[in-house]
Amino acid sequence: MSAEFENFKQSLKPDEQTCVQALHQAFLKQGCQAEIKEAKSGYTVSYINSARKTAANFVCRKTGVKLRLYPESLDQYESFLNTLPEKMKKEIRKASVCKRLIDPTDCNPRCQMGYTFTLDGEQFQKCRYMAFFLSVNELSTPYLLEFLDHESQAHQ
Repeated sequence: MSAEFENFKQSLKPDEQTCVQALHQAFLKQGCQAEIKEAKSGYTVSYINSARKTAANFVCRKTGVKLRLYPESLDQYESFLNTLPEKMKKEIRKASVCKRLIDPTDCNPRCQMGYTFTLDGEQFQKCRYMAFFLSVNELSTPYLLEFLDHESQAHQ
């Protein structure tokens, strides 16, 4: 484990460290490379997959560490979202709407389009950068790991 990752981990609350470690190991097992940068508000850790695309980022906030996921194959396991705890569903529901999905001229043309998906029978069009920006804690970690596993299996 790199000294940078250890410094990042040590900057977190003790209860977040175990969760972050488990997610970090899952990303490495999937062949992702970790890129760690120190930002004004704390560390940012990005995981780059074998296709050289960002799979996820850890972001430090005052409220705690969050994981921003960028699923590429959500349509293959979308029903998994219905199994998430209500707290995680609430975070997804409150995410920003993707302006480009509604009107392609309404957002920066270089912005990648967001996600269209169904959660509990309701269709959503959410911003790529906010749709799956989820708190990392003991409740969410098993579901985040399952999310990563679904994404990995979709690419096999």
